[in-house]
Amino acid sequence: MKPYLLAIDAGTTSSRAIVFDGDTKKIGLGQFEFTQHFPQPSWVEHDANEIWTSQLRAIKEALKQAKVKPHEINALGITNQRETTIIWDAATGEPIHHAIVWQDRRTSDYCEGLKSQHGPTITAKTGLITDAYFSGSKIRWILGKVPGARERAERGELRFGTVDSWIIWNLTEGASHITDASNASRTLLYNIHEGQWDADLCALLQVPMSLLPKVVDSSGKLAHTSEKIFGASVPIAGIAGDQQSALFGQLCFDPGEAKNTYGTGCFAVTNTGKTIVNSTNQMLSTVAWQLNGELTYALEGSVYIAGALVQWLRDGLKIIENSSDIEALALKEGHNGGITIVPALSGLGAPHWDAYARGAIMGITRGTNDSHIAYAALEAIALSTADVLEAMAKDLGQELKAIKVDGGASANDTMMQLQANILGCPVIRPAETESTALGAALLAGLGIGYWSSLEDLKPLLNVDENFDPTPMDQILLRDQWHRAIAASKGWIKAGANE
Repeated sequence: MKPYLLAIDAGTTSSRAIVFDGDTKKIGLGQFEFTQHFPQPSWVEHDANEIWTSQLRAIKEALKQAKVKPHEINALGITNQRETTIIWDAATGEPIHHAIVWQDRRTSDYCEGLKSQHGPTITAKTGLITDAYFSGSKIRWILGKVPGARERAERGELRFGTVDSWIIWNLTEGASHITDASNASRTLLYNIHEGQWDADLCALLQVPMSLLPKVVDSSGKLAHTSEKIFGASVPIAGIAGDQQSALFGQLCFDPGEAKNTYGTGCFAVTNTGKTIVNSTNQMLSTVAWQLNGELTYALEGSVYIAGALVQWLRDGLKIIENSSDIEALALKEGHNGGITIVPALSGLGAPHWDAYARGAIMGITRGTNDSHIAYAALEAIALSTADVLEAMAKDLGQELKAIKVDGGASANDTMMQLQANILGCPVIRPAETESTALGAALLAGLGIGYWSSLEDLKPLLNVDENFDPTPMDQILLRDQWHRAIAASKGWIKAGANE
């Protein structure tokens, strides 16, 4: 009998849940946005309770659309925004502070000081660059700012988790405090060589180890939902951070296979197998997944702002009503009108890693209009992605042959063609662009034995369209881009980030 698999996709701007049947066909979807809080410039927070309640609503809606009862779900997989940090009371389950989101830059000054003193050691152990992006400094900040939190943490009264741990804690009514290796590898606290929390790193960042969840495989019978909460006791059989889950969902199981996800940010990831690639081009070495206790590694480059730029055009400038309107607006003129947008709304990620950069629109004239801005925004996302992928290719010592794409913006044909043109290689879009959720479902199905191996999954790949590159003169475009990036760097210095 073919199973029903439920994928929980706990994203940065919305909570989603998707029911897949045994043929990986999407048969039910629930999605609800939740509030983004910006208490100060460069600070981003979420209400962790709102994440949970909106996720529960999404689950119920997905099951309703699929016409599936909770007890008919064979396994549940969870994927999530990764570095976002939540600390809660172990007894009551109540968060002690808003979740601090991965985009948040409040700890930038602290991380700069830490990097100058201990950066090489941290990178050698974690594969990461010492940056406010990751969870470790966020944990330290919360413990230092919430009255009594550090003392409570040292007494073992508090728990830390990224969003996967928070959702699992709630689904199991506090019975399971776990995370998988892919999420653990994004904290600055996890040694990717040894496959465990690192006591020295925890001491360096002043994080009591009693806070931390147990690290488990990415696939297997890892926990069970509470009947009271979910309506049935169902195996939680897959866990992976969103980008690693998308890599899995794109069936990039072999070293050298790569994908790029266009979500709130852009995230390019290449499977490097059992080898940890030490980047010389500001990329990150990270855990892709852990199966049967064995780690698979990846190389990653992160662009902080991608779909979030389109959201800003919608909510900030109000030049579009819906995010999906950007393609039609961009094609009204069909070019950028000479302008360049730097999407550094939360600093610059890879390969620049400048927490103090800020966004810019360069080259504005009296002839600039909203269509030019829309087109330049699409170019900015494609150029940011190209910076990452080209740096990654240098680390791997090979040219890009093709890139698999997924995420909401991958449905935008104009941007996918721009991406192919700028990269000079084919862009491959699957028929199912829900690769992040699909990856969680595949891990869950693997975890309950519906599929017995990765080889069983490979026939599931179904390509929607290949975008082959069209030759274009990139000299002016690249020159304007590089000059605009240089101008945006170090634009501000955040104050009082201790």
